Amino acid sequence: MGKRVASRSRPRNGRGVRLPVLLLVLVSLCGGVALARYGGERGSRTGSAAPGAGTATGRATAAPPPATVRPGPTRTPEAASGKRSVPRSGTGTFTVARASGAAVGSGGSLRRYRVEVEDGVAVSARAAAAEIQRILAHPRGWAAHGRGRFQLVSEDADFVIRIATPDTADRLCRENGMDTHGELNCETTAGVVVNLRRWVLGSPTFAGEAAEYRHLIINHEVGHEIGLRNHLGCPGPGRPAPVMMQQIKGLNGCRSNAFPYDEEGIYISGPIVS
Repeated sequence: MGKRVASRSRPRNGRGVRLPVLLLVLVSLCGGVALARYGGERGSRTGSAAPGAGTATGRATAAPPPATVRPGPTRTPEAASGKRSVPRSGTGTFTVARASGAAVGSGGSLRRYRVEVEDGVAVSARAAAAEIQRILAHPRGWAAHGRGRFQLVSEDADFVIRIATPDTADRLCRENGMDTHGELNCETTAGVVVNLRRWVLGSPTFAGEAAEYRHLIINHEVGHEIGLRNHLGCPGPGRPAPVMMQQIKGLNGCRSNAFPYDEEGIYISGPIVS
């Protein structure tokens, strides 16, 4: 009897006991989730807790910490484009090229020049002096056509050719009343100031290598040095630009040109613009 009574009072398959328990668990879980969501949202509104941070229920999962962003090195536009990088400023002091050579030229006054390069830049003063010496001796240059004779010296110079960082070049040019905007070269009472950026990178308007553009820099500024004060304009579409034209400011239909004379020895001129 006892066994049969016990058998009748036991729920079939245990459903009578398990169903209420299951419902209670589900209700508890839903209530906890709702409380966790309310607590997280409130925290984000009041600023007391970040979205997803733990609440009083302990059910929300803390958000992972933000990833650490490590700043990379500052890159100049030249470095970003894959070109050689040029420092914006330097020491303001210069190294004199300890080099000298024979005078070049077929006539005119002798002008002795010294080459200096700002300290701390990746340009050798001696190598720069040798390159300038070759430029002034070029068969399409000033010296080859009777506009003067030039001699590289390391002291007792008549004028100086300085290669300087953009900031230093600006300062030297500004002392002589010229604003070069960190981009241009100039000719001063002491001589020629060459912007390091132009020496290393050339010009975006010049269709040629930087080494060829250096001919234009030296020929243009030395042109001022020998007395050609005016700038020239383009003589006509498709024709070579004069070296006394400010080619970096635009060619106006002309072709890039780095030499005062053409291959036949004819001076490349144009209309006076300033």
